[in-house]
Order: sequence, then C-alpha cells, then structure tokens
Amino acid sequence: MNAIDTLVAHLLRTQYEHLPAAAVEAAKTFILDAVGVGLSGSRHPRMPSLRQAAQALGQGAEATVWGSGERLPLASAVMLNAYQVFNQEFDAIHDRAVVHAFACIVPAALGYAEREGGVDGPRLITAVAAGLDFAIYVALAQRAPMRFFRPAMCGGLGATATLCKLGGLDESATRDALGLAYSHLSGTMQAHIEGSPAVGLQVGLNARAAVTAFELARAGFPGPRDILEGPYGYFALYDAGQADWDAVRADVGRVFQITRMSHKPYPTGRATHSGIGAVLDLMRAHALQPGDVDRITVRASSLIVRLVGRPAHPGMDSATARLCMGYAIATALLRGRVGIPDFDPDALVEARTFELAARVQVLDDGNPDPNAMSPQRVELRLKDGREFAVDMPAFPGSPERPLGVAEQDAKFEACCASVQPPLPAGQTRELARRLRGLEAEQDLRGIIRLLTTGR
Repeated sequence: MNAIDTLVAHLLRTQYEHLPAAAVEAAKTFILDAVGVGLSGSRHPRMPSLRQAAQALGQGAEATVWGSGERLPLASAVMLNAYQVFNQEFDAIHDRAVVHAFACIVPAALGYAEREGGVDGPRLITAVAAGLDFAIYVALAQRAPMRFFRPAMCGGLGATATLCKLGGLDESATRDALGLAYSHLSGTMQAHIEGSPAVGLQVGLNARAAVTAFELARAGFPGPRDILEGPYGYFALYDAGQADWDAVRADVGRVFQITRMSHKPYPTGRATHSGIGAVLDLMRAHALQPGDVDRITVRASSLIVRLVGRPAHPGMDSATARLCMGYAIATALLRGRVGIPDFDPDALVEARTFELAARVQVLDDGNPDPNAMSPQRVELRLKDGREFAVDMPAFPGSPERPLGVAEQDAKFEACCASVQPPLPAGQTRELARRLRGLEAEQDLRGIIRLLTTGR
C-alpha cells in the first residue's frame, strides 16, 4: 500500500479497544492541555479583530468560542479556537515532527461534538489519537528544510481525519475529505520569519478548511485521491520530493504518536525551550543573579537559528517576542521563569529585558539534519570570568524530560486563571476533573458548557 492507503486504513480500523493504555492516558492529558491553552488564548490582543471578522463571515450558533462564549457557525468557531490554542505558542508539540497538530484537531473535534451531540469520551479519544497519527506520520516522512508552515498544514490534515472518524465516514468519503483538505492547505514560513501574528492564524485557517472539506465530502463532493505520493502530492510539492515514507511506514498502527507528544512548559516557540531550561538550571545551581551574566551562547541546529535567532527590540509584537531566544532567555534571567504575562504590552517595553537579550547569541552547531530541534548546548560566561555549560539532548516537557502531573495541573490552572475575566477556581477544578476522566463522559456537551467565563 502507498502512504495514503496505509494512513486511511489505520484511521478506519482504529477502535477505542485497540488503543494501548498509554495512548488513552496521553490523549486525555493532551486534550486537557489544549483546552487550557485555548482558554488562555482568548486573552490575546488580536482576538477582538478576529471575532469581528468571524461575525462578518456568517451568523449561526453551532459551536462555542472558548472563554468569551460567542456562538458561531462550526467552521468559524473552530478557526477562532484553533488560533486561541496556538496564539501564545503554549500548545503541545511533537518535537521530531515539528508539528503542533492538537491546535487544529481538538477545536475541530470538540466543535463537532457540540454541534452534533451524543459524542462520548471514548469516541473523542479514539478520533483524536487516530487523527493525530495521520498528521504526525505525514510530518515524520518529510526531510526537506521547512519552507511551508508544517504545523498548520499537517494539523489541518489531522483535523480532517479526526472529523472523518467522528462522523463515521466510509473509506471513499474519507479519501474525498482528505483530498479536499489537501486542496485547501495553506501556510508559509514567511509569517514565521517576520514574527507575524499570522503564524497562528495559519493554524486557524487550516482548521476551518478541515471543517469545509469534511462537510463537502459528507455531501458527496469528490476530492483528489493520491494526495501524498502523487506527482503533485504533498511530498512532491511541500517537501520538494525529499520525503522518505519507507522510513516511517512500519510504525503506523504499531506506535501511536500521541504517546510521543511533548508539553510546552513555557509560552514561547518550542525552539527556545532548551535555552530557557538550561539557563534556569544554571542560575539555580550556581545561585547566580542577572547582573552576573556577561554572555550566553546557545549552540543549536540551523533550524533553531532560523526559527528563534532573531534580535530583540523594545515594542516588538508578542508573536515576534515568543520566537526570539534572546527575549525568552532574558525574561528567564530576570524573573526566574517565563510565563503568560511576560508577553503582555507592558513587559515588551522593559529596558532591562532588552539589555540582557543583547547578551544572548544563537550559533549554528553544524548539525546536518535540516529539521533537527535537538540537541542544544548552552554556554554561560560570567563577568568574573567563570564559565558554565550544559548540554540539552532533549527539550523540557518532552517524553525524555516529561512534566509531572502536578506540573501539568499547575499549567492548566495558570491558563484558566489568565482568561479575562478568570475562569472561576471551582469551574477550573471541575473542568480538569472531567477531562482527566474523559472516558466516562457520555456527552461532551457537558464539558463544553464549562469552556466559557459566563461573561
């Protein structure tokens, strides 16, 4: 079987009872994470304009916008919620694939469950796990340096697969939906190198496209079929013909990639996380103060340099700051953490942060893999001449360095508290309890009612 045959067969045959216990637990864990960061994303300063645009795109009351509580047509609600999950760079990621697919998948799945009703927890878990596999395996096959924005594009394909699973589409309709989603795919690295808020919007646009493709296929509209390995398929166009499907095909159905997802402990681009974690470790281990630091050097792959090696400057957009190693490390030095408020407008003009950011350099370590995110090495030189270094073979929050349950819960609570106005503490606890016990839910509308502040 070719790539699309293999992935569609896996999607259709996967049932809840087939999922390993680790995959079920990971699904619950990362659905909770996506909901938390999506609620927090409702506070983003770009949300009012996005909500205004969504209202102009059509009226309806099919699905809820998390946090603010507007009711919109499904495609528009999914677009906004996907942007909210992604817009603070706080959502879960597959480090090797370099894909944040939950930002598309979870809003699409919960939006469908709200509109349709009667979707239970096991059905959601199964669809999310299988849909995520579709997204991640397509990404893992890619070998070329990233030119198109893979998180949005693979996330859109994964969201389409998830909706097909939830909707019970047969093989033919599923192939149509995926082909129509492929026809919709969009997103380039231009927004990323500019540090534009459109980076996250590309995720929302592909999530909306997943809903459109699903509805077209469900209505009987056909789509192209050989969308991965065809002469103008995904691998030829978006990976410059360099994809290696043979390197990953054997794991499909054997390894559920949901068990290899990573938490983000900081609301910044993933490429900054080893730098932040290493600096925090060194500062604690040697009882250092920000004023002790003369120079910080991060040695990493060319991808890391390209993603987050940009200079910091006062008044930069929060999207740019989240993709800036210098700003992220300077924030860690000054505050002993990097949190949600550190990208608010008042923080982005603090002179001391930018003075320290100027002491951070990101250098290419010569890694030959153009898609490598790890390893990284962080070197700290002090004004008194002392030097310290730490190697980071894996990111904080990865399967190799996982967040404990208490840390996961603390992140979720901080996200819910950051909503404006904050989600009440009792509501936050109830939401977490029900998401942690998702397999017992009979109708997900009960959970979705908890996703608004009641404003």
